[in-house]
Amino acid sequence: MTEPKKLFIKTYGCQMNVYDSERMAEAMGTQGYVTTDVAEEADMVLLNTCHIREKASEKLYSDLGRLRPLKNAKPDMKIGVAGCVAQAEGAEILRRMPLVDLVVGPQSYHRLPAMADAVARGEKAVDTDFPAEDKFDHLPERKALRGPTAFLTVQEGCDKFCAFCVVPYTRGAEVSRPVDRLLREAQGLADRGVKEITLLGQNVNAYHGQGAGGDWGLARLVRALARIDGLERIRYTTSHHNDMEDDLIAAHGDEPKLMPYLHVPVQSGSDSILKAMNRKHTRDDYFRLINRIRAARPDILLSSDFIVGFPGETDQDFADTMDLLQTVGYGACFSFKYSARPGTPAAEKQAVEAEVADRRLQELQALITRQQRAAQEAMVGREVGVLIEKTGRMPGQMVGKSDHLHAVHVSDSNAAIGDLIRVRITGSASNSLAAIRL
Repeated sequence: MTEPKKLFIKTYGCQMNVYDSERMAEAMGTQGYVTTDVAEEADMVLLNTCHIREKASEKLYSDLGRLRPLKNAKPDMKIGVAGCVAQAEGAEILRRMPLVDLVVGPQSYHRLPAMADAVARGEKAVDTDFPAEDKFDHLPERKALRGPTAFLTVQEGCDKFCAFCVVPYTRGAEVSRPVDRLLREAQGLADRGVKEITLLGQNVNAYHGQGAGGDWGLARLVRALARIDGLERIRYTTSHHNDMEDDLIAAHGDEPKLMPYLHVPVQSGSDSILKAMNRKHTRDDYFRLINRIRAARPDILLSSDFIVGFPGETDQDFADTMDLLQTVGYGACFSFKYSARPGTPAAEKQAVEAEVADRRLQELQALITRQQRAAQEAMVGREVGVLIEKTGRMPGQMVGKSDHLHAVHVSDSNAAIGDLIRVRITGSASNSLAAIRL
């Protein structure tokens, strides 16, 4: 019996990339590949890159440099670069790193099997097109599941053109998947034991897919998914302020399976910086949206993204950001120091001095940490649902996520992975909660 070929995938960045890596593994499964967690065992290594984080290209080339000795020791091993850096830099990657055999963009990975065939014939393969066909039509049925939760991409691309962001250039225009395909994929996930689905999109609440009766928004899709037997929890990320429609806000109040956690990036609390970022909303617009969401679901936990040191940011602009953070009050946030992305409008402007940006980031993150800890401590004594995802480090301990997306350690030796249980929160640590089963 022929030994299966082994595929190692390293995933950088966002949840969309995690989903894409799973689908690439499934596509390569049709070519006889099985996944491995050990690069040294692999017949093919794929680096699925993200262009959002700082120094994305440098990290890629550094990792490729570390793979060079392995490639020298195993000349038949193939190395591929996928994702947004691949889309942005294309053939330049092959020029700089001859050890790379293939480069594929995020909209073309359904073509990986054919590209792998070309590479096996000794050719180099590059595909960074935005193909006319829907890649999801050409991917095999999802089979690889590792637990009771799963991602489901419903929308890709972005039409917002924020001044700091490369997504419109690497992922293309906003495209929504048809309703029937999403319901079919979700049903298949539920049939294989998935209890929680997170709907993914660069602007997920811009979803407008074709379904029965015409165009469906995200709220209608959520309500249809909620009717699937066995599917107990629904989340979505990442949302954009300007696409938060009334029916979606209402769904947070009247659809029990839509979890009380929402990521609503704002990036800055300064109107002048929001305008420079091309965010197309003001701080007061954001406050009004948050008030409407909380009116629909008072116990909802909010998270956001913040960028400090954006070109032109003054002390007052930063003070406005800190004020917004204080006013809203978040349970979690992601924060970054601005770094230029080649090809974006903001890259042409002078960034804030590094020392100033560093100081602001530290101050912002200190406030975020205080708010996160306060939100966790406020959970102590409350009863919540927890979906068990894995065993804990201590005997009789299980670990899962609460309704509000907190990591929870549960003392219950009888719980099993995939169980959705009720617990009482008994304590708060730095990044998790402790609980007992009711």
